Amino acid sequence: MRFLHTADWHLGRRLFGYDLYEEQRDAMRQLIEIAQEEKVDAVVVAGDLYDRQNPAEQAVAQLADFIQEINLELKLPLLMINGNHDSAVRLGVGNQWYQQTNFYLHTQLSQAFEPIEMENVQFFLLPYFELYEARQFFEDDQIRTLEQAITLVVEQMQKHFVAGKQHVLVAHFFAAGSQRSDSETTISVGGLDAVPINLLAPFDYVALGHVHNKDALQQKLVRYSGSLLKFSLSEAHQTKGVLIVDTDPQISVHFRPIKQLHEVQNIQGEFSDLTNNDYLRTHHVDQTAYTGIVLEDTNVISNASQYLRDKFPRFLMMSRAHGLATYTEKKITASQLQSPLKLLSDFYEDATQTTLSTAQKKVAENALKEADECDL
Repeated sequence: MRFLHTADWHLGRRLFGYDLYEEQRDAMRQLIEIAQEEKVDAVVVAGDLYDRQNPAEQAVAQLADFIQEINLELKLPLLMINGNHDSAVRLGVGNQWYQQTNFYLHTQLSQAFEPIEMENVQFFLLPYFELYEARQFFEDDQIRTLEQAITLVVEQMQKHFVAGKQHVLVAHFFAAGSQRSDSETTISVGGLDAVPINLLAPFDYVALGHVHNKDALQQKLVRYSGSLLKFSLSEAHQTKGVLIVDTDPQISVHFRPIKQLHEVQNIQGEFSDLTNNDYLRTHHVDQTAYTGIVLEDTNVISNASQYLRDKFPRFLMMSRAHGLATYTEKKITASQLQSPLKLLSDFYEDATQTTLSTAQKKVAENALKEADECDL
């Protein structure tokens, strides 16, 4: 059997205020093309279908379109769970009749112990859950950590293992030893944090969601597919895509990349260069990308963000590589001190590009003399 492993679609998400609807639609188009090219037997989605528990209508319609194309038009079995960003209640409405088209959406802990059997594989779909749900299901008030809960969950699942079949766990949590990205929500309330890898040993393959970097966990058969898109500047150098999993004769996995409609990038340089069309052209700078800029200048630049936004329509943010120099300390000798009148004359010339007239100097001298007398 061959299946496609994906997760963390986060439909409805925005990047620094930019709507990612078209980006997500294009990524899903590529996912569907990959599924057809690889001739997969099923599509597995390991949670976080939406970015919010109360998604916008546009995001709901978008998910419905994807499900219709994958499951009803291509007639591919679809196995899904909710993630921590999804509302289990909203997502689970109507799932009683989904199975008629081989669409399996598990949003309750109790459903995790009802394996989905396809060819030589048993899929156990473990939705994201809170610790109180585990305490209620197992009738055990002593469950205080995710490790305790997962230990009981795996033991219960093993009671349903069929000898001779391969066992795949689909789940949404943070596995111990993984590396986080800025765009992930940390799950740590009530001890619901990391799951030790050794607890997952009974499974032949573990299809995980939650972490957006496919390389966050260096385990051959416990894998994050990563998100389809780059959701933060910290993900700029990550390669996004999906995993193709073969189960026969033994588990093997290969990665298929997905190209983002508009890239996410960090660039560093001087303001004069990054606002110069010739420089941008000769250095092949992608001006269409979602761009974070690190300026090497230390001086104050008026309206710098606006000038950069004019050059980069998907400008995200600006920072300074070396900080901002607001003043320069300079020691001068007594002989270098200028008289108040000389300082005023120089300032006037800088501001107006003309020198003080004789009459103006006379007025200034009288004003300065009166000021000195007041000080006395």
